[in-house]
Amino acid sequence: MTPKRVLVVGLSAVILFGGGGFTAYTAIQNANTPVKPVFELDDMAAIASGDLYTPDPEADALKAAAVQAYKAKKLKDGRAGGDDDYTWVEVKERAPGGDGFPPANFPPGSDPSPGSNKAVAKAMMGSFGFGADQWGCLESLWHKESGWNERAMNRSSGAYGIPQSLPGSKMASAGADWQTNAATQIKWGLGYIKGRYGSPCGAWGHSQRVGWY
Repeated sequence: MTPKRVLVVGLSAVILFGGGGFTAYTAIQNANTPVKPVFELDDMAAIASGDLYTPDPEADALKAAAVQAYKAKKLKDGRAGGDDDYTWVEVKERAPGGDGFPPANFPPGSDPSPGSNKAVAKAMMGSFGFGADQWGCLESLWHKESGWNERAMNRSSGAYGIPQSLPGSKMASAGADWQTNAATQIKWGLGYIKGRYGSPCGAWGHSQRVGWY
Protein backbone atom coordinates (compact mmCIF):
# COMPACT_ATOMS: atom_id res chain seq x y z
CA MET A 1 0.00 0.00 0.00
CA THR A 2 1.44 3.33 -1.07
CA PRO A 3 1.95 6.18 1.45
CA LYS A 4 -0.77 8.16 -0.36
CA ARG A 5 -3.29 5.34 0.03
CA VAL A 6 -2.36 4.97 3.71
CA LEU A 7 -3.05 8.69 4.18
CA VAL A 8 -6.44 8.48 2.43
CA VAL A 9 -7.48 5.46 4.51
CA GLY A 10 -6.35 7.21 7.66
CA LEU A 11 -8.32 10.37 6.93
CA SER A 12 -11.40 8.32 6.05
CA ALA A 13 -11.20 6.55 9.39
CA VAL A 14 -10.96 9.87 11.23
CA ILE A 15 -14.02 11.21 9.44
CA LEU A 16 -16.02 8.02 9.83
CA PHE A 17 -15.21 7.25 13.44
CA GLY A 18 -14.64 10.83 14.52
CA GLY A 19 -17.34 12.93 12.88
CA GLY A 20 -19.67 9.99 12.40
CA GLY A 21 -19.08 8.83 15.93
CA PHE A 22 -19.79 12.32 17.24
CA THR A 23 -23.01 12.47 15.22
CA ALA A 24 -24.11 9.11 16.57
CA TYR A 25 -23.18 10.12 20.12
CA THR A 26 -25.15 13.36 19.78
CA ALA A 27 -28.19 11.50 18.44
CA ILE A 28 -28.07 9.05 21.34
CA GLN A 29 -27.74 11.89 23.86
CA ASN A 30 -30.68 13.75 22.31
CA ALA A 31 -32.79 10.61 22.36
CA ASN A 32 -32.01 10.07 26.03
CA THR A 33 -32.71 13.68 27.03
CA PRO A 34 -36.33 13.99 28.22
CA VAL A 35 -38.39 16.69 26.57
CA LYS A 36 -40.16 18.95 29.05
CA PRO A 37 -43.89 18.41 28.52
CA VAL A 38 -46.43 21.21 28.49
CA PHE A 39 -48.15 19.45 31.40
CA GLU A 40 -46.47 17.55 34.21
CA LEU A 41 -47.59 14.05 35.20
CA ASP A 42 -49.94 15.38 37.87
CA ASP A 43 -51.61 17.62 35.30
CA MET A 44 -52.04 14.74 32.86
CA ALA A 45 -53.53 12.61 35.63
CA ALA A 46 -55.96 15.38 36.44
CA ILE A 47 -56.99 15.66 32.80
CA ALA A 48 -57.46 11.89 32.54
CA SER A 49 -59.61 11.79 35.67
CA GLY A 50 -61.60 14.89 34.82
CA ASP A 51 -60.45 16.45 38.10
CA LEU A 52 -59.42 19.79 36.60
CA TYR A 53 -60.98 22.29 38.92
CA THR A 54 -60.07 21.30 42.46
CA PRO A 55 -59.01 24.14 44.76
CA ASP A 56 -55.49 25.39 44.11
CA PRO A 57 -54.25 26.97 47.37
CA GLU A 58 -51.34 28.76 45.70
CA ALA A 59 -53.55 30.28 43.00
CA ASP A 60 -56.23 31.18 45.54
CA ALA A 61 -53.65 33.00 47.66
CA LEU A 62 -52.49 34.97 44.62
CA LYS A 63 -56.08 35.92 43.80
CA ALA A 64 -56.68 37.12 47.36
CA ALA A 65 -53.45 39.13 47.30
CA ALA A 66 -54.45 40.71 43.99
CA VAL A 67 -57.76 41.84 45.47
CA GLN A 68 -55.96 43.41 48.42
CA ALA A 69 -53.47 45.12 46.10
CA TYR A 70 -56.33 46.55 44.05
CA LYS A 71 -58.10 47.85 47.16
CA ALA A 72 -54.88 49.41 48.43
CA LYS A 73 -54.31 51.11 45.07
CA LYS A 74 -57.84 52.49 45.00
CA LEU A 75 -57.52 53.74 48.57
CA LYS A 76 -54.20 55.41 47.86
CA ASP A 77 -55.51 57.08 44.70
CA GLY A 78 -58.62 58.21 46.54
CA ARG A 79 -56.57 59.90 49.23
CA ALA A 80 -54.27 61.50 46.68
CA GLY A 81 -57.06 62.57 44.35
CA GLY A 82 -55.76 60.12 41.78
CA ASP A 83 -57.38 58.15 38.98
CA ASP A 84 -60.67 56.63 40.11
CA ASP A 85 -60.89 54.70 36.83
CA TYR A 86 -58.00 52.39 37.74
CA THR A 87 -58.95 48.81 36.92
CA TRP A 88 -57.35 45.61 38.11
CA VAL A 89 -56.78 44.28 34.61
CA GLU A 90 -54.74 45.47 31.67
CA VAL A 91 -55.46 44.56 28.05
CA LYS A 92 -52.46 42.77 26.58
CA GLU A 93 -51.15 43.57 23.11
CA ARG A 94 -49.62 40.09 22.92
CA ALA A 95 -50.94 36.93 24.53
CA PRO A 96 -48.79 35.65 27.41
CA GLY A 97 -47.12 32.25 27.37
CA GLY A 98 -46.33 29.80 30.14
CA ASP A 99 -45.97 26.05 30.83
CA GLY A 100 -44.32 25.39 27.50
CA PHE A 101 -46.47 27.80 25.47
CA PRO A 102 -44.57 30.75 23.95
CA PRO A 103 -46.23 34.18 23.83
CA ALA A 104 -48.61 34.47 20.88
CA ASN A 105 -49.71 37.27 18.60
CA PHE A 106 -53.40 37.93 18.27
CA PRO A 107 -54.81 37.29 14.79
CA PRO A 108 -54.92 40.47 12.68
CA GLY A 109 -58.29 42.19 12.80
CA SER A 110 -59.53 40.10 15.73
CA ASP A 111 -60.32 42.89 18.15
CA PRO A 112 -62.09 41.82 21.36
CA SER A 113 -65.87 41.91 21.22
CA PRO A 114 -67.50 41.56 24.65
CA GLY A 115 -70.94 41.36 23.04
CA SER A 116 -69.95 38.46 20.80
CA ASN A 117 -68.21 36.73 23.70
CA LYS A 118 -71.38 36.97 25.79
CA ALA A 119 -73.37 35.42 22.93
CA VAL A 120 -70.90 32.51 22.78
CA ALA A 121 -71.19 31.98 26.54
CA LYS A 122 -74.99 32.03 26.40
CA ALA A 123 -74.93 29.39 23.68
CA MET A 124 -72.55 27.17 25.69
CA MET A 125 -74.26 27.37 29.06
CA GLY A 126 -76.82 24.67 28.34
CA SER A 127 -74.15 22.10 27.53
CA PHE A 128 -72.81 22.56 31.07
CA GLY A 129 -76.25 22.18 32.62
CA PHE A 130 -76.77 25.87 33.37
CA GLY A 131 -80.22 27.37 32.78
CA ALA A 132 -81.15 30.88 31.70
CA ASP A 133 -81.57 31.83 35.36
CA GLN A 134 -77.78 31.63 35.74
CA TRP A 135 -76.98 34.11 33.01
CA GLY A 136 -77.17 37.26 35.14
CA CYS A 137 -74.64 35.84 37.59
CA LEU A 138 -72.23 34.79 34.84
CA GLU A 139 -72.52 38.13 33.07
CA SER A 140 -71.77 40.02 36.29
CA LEU A 141 -68.95 37.69 37.31
CA TRP A 142 -66.95 37.91 34.11
CA HIS A 143 -67.70 41.62 33.69
CA LYS A 144 -66.04 42.12 37.07
CA GLU A 145 -63.17 39.77 36.29
CA SER A 146 -62.21 40.80 32.77
CA GLY A 147 -64.86 42.96 31.13
CA TRP A 148 -65.48 39.90 28.91
CA ASN A 149 -62.17 40.63 27.17
CA GLU A 150 -60.10 37.60 26.14
CA ARG A 151 -56.93 39.72 26.33
CA ALA A 152 -57.34 40.87 29.92
CA MET A 153 -54.61 40.12 32.46
CA ASN A 154 -54.73 40.87 36.17
CA ARG A 155 -52.10 43.48 37.04
CA SER A 156 -51.17 41.76 40.30
CA SER A 157 -51.76 38.02 40.01
CA GLY A 158 -51.21 37.46 36.28
CA ALA A 159 -54.59 35.72 35.87
CA TYR A 160 -55.57 35.78 32.20
CA GLY A 161 -58.53 35.71 29.85
CA ILE A 162 -62.27 36.09 30.17
CA PRO A 163 -62.56 33.74 33.18
CA GLN A 164 -59.20 34.96 34.62
CA SER A 165 -57.52 31.57 34.78
CA LEU A 166 -54.46 31.45 37.05
CA PRO A 167 -52.17 30.58 35.44
CA GLY A 168 -53.67 31.15 32.03
CA SER A 169 -52.15 27.92 30.72
CA LYS A 170 -54.71 25.92 32.71
CA MET A 171 -57.09 26.77 29.88
CA ALA A 172 -55.02 24.60 27.53
CA SER A 173 -57.10 21.68 28.81
CA ALA A 174 -59.95 23.20 26.76
CA GLY A 175 -57.87 23.94 23.66
CA ALA A 176 -54.35 24.77 22.53
CA ASP A 177 -55.56 28.18 21.31
CA TRP A 178 -56.41 29.32 24.86
CA GLN A 179 -54.22 32.41 24.49
CA THR A 180 -56.25 34.01 21.71
CA ASN A 181 -59.60 32.21 21.34
CA ALA A 182 -62.44 33.59 23.44
CA ALA A 183 -64.58 30.47 22.90
CA THR A 184 -61.84 28.22 24.30
CA GLN A 185 -61.51 30.47 27.35
CA ILE A 186 -65.27 30.45 27.90
CA LYS A 187 -65.42 26.67 27.59
CA TRP A 188 -62.73 26.29 30.22
CA GLY A 189 -64.31 28.91 32.45
CA LEU A 190 -67.73 27.27 32.44
CA GLY A 191 -66.11 23.94 33.28
CA TYR A 192 -64.19 25.55 36.12
CA ILE A 193 -67.33 27.13 37.53
CA LYS A 194 -69.27 23.88 37.31
CA GLY A 195 -66.46 21.82 38.84
CA ARG A 196 -65.67 24.14 41.73
CA TYR A 197 -68.83 26.13 42.49
CA GLY A 198 -71.62 24.17 40.87
CA SER A 199 -73.11 27.13 39.05
CA PRO A 200 -72.38 30.72 37.95
CA CYS A 201 -74.48 32.04 40.83
CA GLY A 202 -72.42 29.92 43.24
CA ALA A 203 -69.23 31.44 41.79
CA TRP A 204 -70.68 34.96 41.82
CA GLY A 205 -71.76 34.58 45.43
CA HIS A 206 -68.24 33.53 46.40
CA SER A 207 -66.78 36.45 44.48
CA GLN A 208 -69.12 38.86 46.22
CA ARG A 209 -68.06 37.56 49.62
CA VAL A 210 -64.28 37.44 49.21
CA GLY A 211 -63.50 39.37 46.02
CA TRP A 212 -62.38 36.43 43.84
CA TYR A 213 -63.61 33.03 42.66
